[in-house]
Amino acid sequence: MRLARPSSLLIALLGLAFAGSVAAEDLDFELTNATSGVITEFYASPADVDEWEEDILGADVLGAGESVRITIADGRTQCEYDMKFVFDDGSETTVDAEDLCETGSFTITE
Repeated sequence: MRLARPSSLLIALLGLAFAGSVAAEDLDFELTNATSGVITEFYASPADVDEWEEDILGADVLGAGESVRITIADGRTQCEYDMKFVFDDGSETTVDAEDLCETGSFTITE
């Protein structure tokens, strides 16, 4: 009895499907607010994107001295993100091209 061998096209398609699922991982990191203010909005966008994504905190806030686990599930394999913080007094702070994969955390300071 002769067993059928999988076609090279099928193998290639399975390889692409597996590679796509591995490459598009969520980015998880711990965000710590080491300022004296309350963060009311937090934006993170890939460093090569010119517009801010949605406010990640939504209705939540991050008080002074608090930390939160952030998950960016945007389907990208990007590690470098620009970040924008908006405080309850209306002030804003931006940080350019932080490698969040390497550090696994980010602390905003004054």
